[in-house]
Amino acid sequence: LGICMGAYWAGQHYLDMLEGVDAVQYITRPGTDTHRPHAKNLDVTWNNNPEKMYFYDGCALVGNGDYNTIATYANGDPMAIIQNNIGIIGCHPEATPHYYNSYSWMQGKFESKQHLLKEFVDQVFAGVSK
Repeated sequence: LGICMGAYWAGQHYLDMLEGVDAVQYITRPGTDTHRPHAKNLDVTWNNNPEKMYFYDGCALVGNGDYNTIATYANGDPMAIIQNNIGIIGCHPEATPHYYNSYSWMQGKFESKQHLLKEFVDQVFAGVSK
């Protein structure tokens, strides 16, 4: 499981754990809805449902590999995927109120997404051979 920087670590420039997909900086992608890396409550689609999720310079997951897309950014780039027994997420579903309250422009925007993270982890472990 890799979240934000942990997802970057799975990419080809670090641990190279993914097949046919790389973790790249979302703010540099075509059609991105943000060009600045600072904290924000970003629009994503998680299991076909619109959500807002804490973002701090997270990665997009691009390529032609075989993986299951769980969530996408506004431009359609995968934001959360599962490939074999590897689950990676560009945003922060683990975020707590502290993440939001640390920035004046984020105060009052917290909405827990930890249930989504739990479902994601359950999916990752469901695919792991016993």
